[in-house]
Amino acid sequence: MTFEEAHAAFIQDHLNRRIGERRSRLERGHGHGEILFAENIWWPLKGNFDDLHPEYEVLDWRGRPYFADYVFDPRLSRLLIEIKGFGEHVTNMDRKKYCNELNRETFLAGMRFQVISFAYDDVAHRPETCIYLLRMVLSRFESANKQVERIFFADQEIIRYATFLARPIRPVDIAKYFTINHRTAVGHLKRLCQKGWLKPIHRGTGQRILYYELTRQGMDSGLV
Repeated sequence: MTFEEAHAAFIQDHLNRRIGERRSRLERGHGHGEILFAENIWWPLKGNFDDLHPEYEVLDWRGRPYFADYVFDPRLSRLLIEIKGFGEHVTNMDRKKYCNELNRETFLAGMRFQVISFAYDDVAHRPETCIYLLRMVLSRFESANKQVERIFFADQEIIRYATFLARPIRPVDIAKYFTINHRTAVGHLKRLCQKGWLKPIHRGTGQRILYYELTRQGMDSGLV
């Protein structure tokens, strides 16, 4: 499969899974710089687009939506990748935009994202440098036992997310946050209940569970 075929299938797959502003943003925002990164950097390095998410929506410290150029493996690695042109990000940036960008990157670090940026000029004219540096970063996420690592980081992120929400967490919250189905989300929450880190909240006198609440043991687990 050529790059053009693989990239077209990659974007179409994400378009098919999105609605509303998330879909519109992918249609509008996946431009020349992002495509050049995919062609010159990611495709030669990885040979596929598995676990790569274009125009990935996250919230900033104000609760406002922000679309990153790419996020790799958001359920585990949480590597956020930006391609920055000199004009937009340097010469045309005023003080307020500069402050907002720094605040956003600090907030994302607090949410366990690792933010890395590549200059457009390097992506276009010096891709070998970008490939070398990106390979170094990605090597940190290799694991001999990836399944165990995934479970640990899923538990960690759920506990962090529950703390961030400051309210009982619902399966729909987890399903949306991790882009997984409802059954898998419930499985994660039940596993954390078994560990004593969450406790279920039942509806009335019935057995239906609507919410899960963070316990003191969960707060003291060292994952928050």
